[in-house]
Amino acid sequence: MEPNRSRVGDLRGSAALPHGFVGAHALQAVRAVLAEMGTSPEEVCRNAAIDLRVPYEMEAVSFASLGRLMAAAADRIGCGHLGLLVGQRTDLLSCGPLGTLVRHSRTIDEALGALETHYVLLSRGATIERSTDGLVATVTYAPYDPDAAGIAHHCERALGALTGVMRSLCGADWCPDEVWLPRLAPADPSPYASYFRAPVRFSQEITALVFPARLLRRPILGADPVLRAAAEHGIRCAKAAIPFDLSHEVRRCVRSRATRSRIGKDEIAQALALNPRTLCRRLRAGGTTFRSITNQTRLGIAKQLLADTTMGLAEISAVLEFSEPAAFTHAFRRWTGMAPSAWRQDHRTTRPPN
Repeated sequence: MEPNRSRVGDLRGSAALPHGFVGAHALQAVRAVLAEMGTSPEEVCRNAAIDLRVPYEMEAVSFASLGRLMAAAADRIGCGHLGLLVGQRTDLLSCGPLGTLVRHSRTIDEALGALETHYVLLSRGATIERSTDGLVATVTYAPYDPDAAGIAHHCERALGALTGVMRSLCGADWCPDEVWLPRLAPADPSPYASYFRAPVRFSQEITALVFPARLLRRPILGADPVLRAAAEHGIRCAKAAIPFDLSHEVRRCVRSRATRSRIGKDEIAQALALNPRTLCRRLRAGGTTFRSITNQTRLGIAKQLLADTTMGLAEISAVLEFSEPAAFTHAFRRWTGMAPSAWRQDHRTTRPPN
């Protein structure tokens, strides 16, 4: 993206999104894709009995409604990679002040850090997180409700958009080393190979882009400190309008850690600058508990991996940090009243269309 000041996005503060909502740019991208294919969200909503307002003037759409819309649209037009097409239509200009901050950060690491820290301005239905392990860097996308309708489309929408962001910063020829998606392999994987230009691993436990860690140190050409400062000011104003919700913040922290480390109350409390006892007391006052949030998160991930991937029960058990598959089966039966194998049989996602 050129560092032209007329092309870096609206520097005014964005409206605070409600919990579980996504910025309207995602809905507009769905509209554009469907229009190209000769249909409309209105038609899809009518046929699928989805209650969703779809004018361009909407500032946000619920994460759940957008997922149902994408799932219904994919079935309607026979396009299993609809989420990928939607993600390709997201660019930094559509991200307001956050897009400007990302574009004018000093390095790739700083840009991804800004996206990770302030992603709440674009979506309150998922988190983005970067990490490094030796020579390898990973950017992951983690939805709060991983078993929600259309979640596979959400995941590939996010990776499509993240890849576009990376190409705007690194050049149009950039491609990741690998792409990981927690969904069944489509009958025709060529659209993914064509867009990512990298190996795409389906039936994975997380949604992620993988690339060399050295890339994080790369400076961003044309970064403008004046525009960066203006974007930072707009973001501070926008985030100041977001009311603090402890249960939501705990859920966000738990979800970001759920597939890479054991979820500890002390660790989450430290991340939120709270004493563990204070954390538990405030959660109880809000009508929930730390254990309830962690169990709901683990159950959601388990359902997603059972329905949308070919991972075995032992693999899912290990991902969720159970001591053994039998412990996972016992917990899943306690949560749902069914064994995971029986639940998978009833909810197995069929192979997506081409």
